[in-house]
Amino acid sequence: MKKLLNQLLAQKNAKMYTHRHLNVKPSRRNMAVIHCLGAGLVGSYVAKTLAIRGHNVHVHDLNINNRQLVGVQNITLHEGDALDISFSDYDNIDMVINMLPGDIGHALTTILVEESAFPSVDLSFSEYTPDNLNEHAKDCGGRILWDVGIAPGLSNMLLAEAYRVLGRLKNAEVRVGGNPTDPIGKWNYMAPFSPKDVIAEYTRPARVIRKGEEIVLPAISERHIIHVPERGEMEAFLTDGLRSVLNSIPAIDMSEYTVRWPGHIQKYIDERDAGTLNEEELLIDWWFDTKIPEFTWMEVTATDHDGNNLKWEVSDYGGDDGSSMARTTGLVTVGCVEAWLKDPNMLPTGVHAPESLPPIVVKSIIEMMKENRVEIKGPDIII
Repeated sequence: MKKLLNQLLAQKNAKMYTHRHLNVKPSRRNMAVIHCLGAGLVGSYVAKTLAIRGHNVHVHDLNINNRQLVGVQNITLHEGDALDISFSDYDNIDMVINMLPGDIGHALTTILVEESAFPSVDLSFSEYTPDNLNEHAKDCGGRILWDVGIAPGLSNMLLAEAYRVLGRLKNAEVRVGGNPTDPIGKWNYMAPFSPKDVIAEYTRPARVIRKGEEIVLPAISERHIIHVPERGEMEAFLTDGLRSVLNSIPAIDMSEYTVRWPGHIQKYIDERDAGTLNEEELLIDWWFDTKIPEFTWMEVTATDHDGNNLKWEVSDYGGDDGSSMARTTGLVTVGCVEAWLKDPNMLPTGVHAPESLPPIVVKSIIEMMKENRVEIKGPDIII
């Protein structure tokens, strides 16, 4: 990882790419100026949503050929390597959103920690979490809010609410997945975000809480069949999605499970064990097809030592504005951004996980998601 960071930082310093402005829009003084780094399925949705909501959005991506963003009012597109951006070239930056995938996203977070002039929201999902940059961020005056998607992200916020209401938890579980509405193709699956990040979920050991202690279990273990409303039987298995809540939410047992159609993960295991699994082919086989109906579903449950329990269920079937995963993940990100813009002192210097957000912010995020047709069932957030 250290070698990768050094290579990426060296690339940044070498200025290997020149950013090309594709459709420049004049900024307005009453808009927040937001720089979005990465224009994938989720990144494009976040950028477009923020622009529609009246912000002045700059989008940076290595390949900016994106039909969703070209010509959109309030969006300026910059083609080039996001690691090569010199933020000092821009005036009045109010916020930066990191939506680059995997280790590249983490490398950029390392750079953003030192850019103390503006707060940063981090949606990148890497094995290397940015919490170990906390002291460095404090020294530099940097402010980072990380893991602001649906899970991790909204799941963290709901677990924090459960702990606030119930106290120390006996059991907490998150089940979440983005899938086609019906099994399709030989994999019964298509990836609603970077396929490489999906593969990482299947290979990275899962950190969980058992008997009050953090332990590591093999990824895709503890497989079990669950019932998903409107879809029927699906399969859940362990993945490494708890991240920050491993240390922030006291519990006797806590787990996060990814949800797929039955047969999907067994095929992955069979091909992996047979030595026939080809990751390059998976990138093609799992490519997201916008013409295929799909949905995202999440369930967060928590139980205390007296048997009291709280449960939230989130579901979305996408829409003309974006896929279900882009919408559910992106709306959480947008909600965090706008809450921070509304209250610039919402978070102090340092690196902050989503469960550190105050309940009033969590409530506003959930309300905005509901206003945008995301179905969320469960107890209201208590202010």
